[in-house]
Amino acid sequence: MVFEHEIPKGSRLYFGKAAKAKRALENKVCQILENKDFEEIITPNFSYSQHQSIENEKKLIKFSDEKNEQVSLRADSTLDVVRIISKRLGRTTKHKKWFYVQPVFTYPSTEEYQIGCEWIGHDNIADIMNLTTDILKALNVEPILQISNINIPKLVAVELNIDIELFKNGEIASLFKLKCDWLNKLIKVKSIEDLEEVISLVPTSIKDELEKLLNRAKEVNYTNSIIAPLYYGSLKYYDGIYYRVISDNLTICKGGMYSSEGSCSLGFALYTDSLLKILED
Repeated sequence: MVFEHEIPKGSRLYFGKAAKAKRALENKVCQILENKDFEEIITPNFSYSQHQSIENEKKLIKFSDEKNEQVSLRADSTLDVVRIISKRLGRTTKHKKWFYVQPVFTYPSTEEYQIGCEWIGHDNIADIMNLTTDILKALNVEPILQISNINIPKLVAVELNIDIELFKNGEIASLFKLKCDWLNKLIKVKSIEDLEEVISLVPTSIKDELEKLLNRAKEVNYTNSIIAPLYYGSLKYYDGIYYRVISDNLTICKGGMYSSEGSCSLGFALYTDSLLKILED
């Protein structure tokens, strides 16, 4: 029996001091973004294109519209924001820097509050990573910034003729069993110095993407960072260097490069609920 006052598992409830802290956090981050010339957008909760964003489509909450076309509750904001700006609002605005404060929803009843931004038509990922770390510094927190490149595990899989699922599932033990010296060294990379040492050892097909990762990582002004060249994330649209911010078992932020509407763009999403937890601590 479900009582009327119960809330579904995975949903959010803020009240009193917690609600005030959430509002204060959102206001502070929004002010930073506005000072960096980002403008706000609020997109619909419903979307026709969420299957293009989420790796596991079973996480989408799906139903049909009045024409029996499939609709999903918004599980990710990035591609919808870019398409709405480019295709629906393109004649009314030329602005390229946008932010949003809105939740995302995944099956069966999980909701997560996010503060995100998209920088349309910009291709230097170091700029968006430094914006992320500027926000973290302003909040007086220093979680781990993990920097990766989605193309590296893809190229390694081709080079060694192995299943990309090994990287998607994080099966490090299976990778070590291949007894490939340069791969073992690549798995152990954690710092810029580690990455510099391994570049000379890897096959030519992988070097360019490793060098891109190295060069951009050097441009980031943040001390608590690690390099994870073989990490494979869960968002489908990242197609270059990307990153996540983590603290213990909490993911604070995800961001990266992606192609949409014919140009390279950048974006990130801060996970408000997780960030509030580490601010409490």
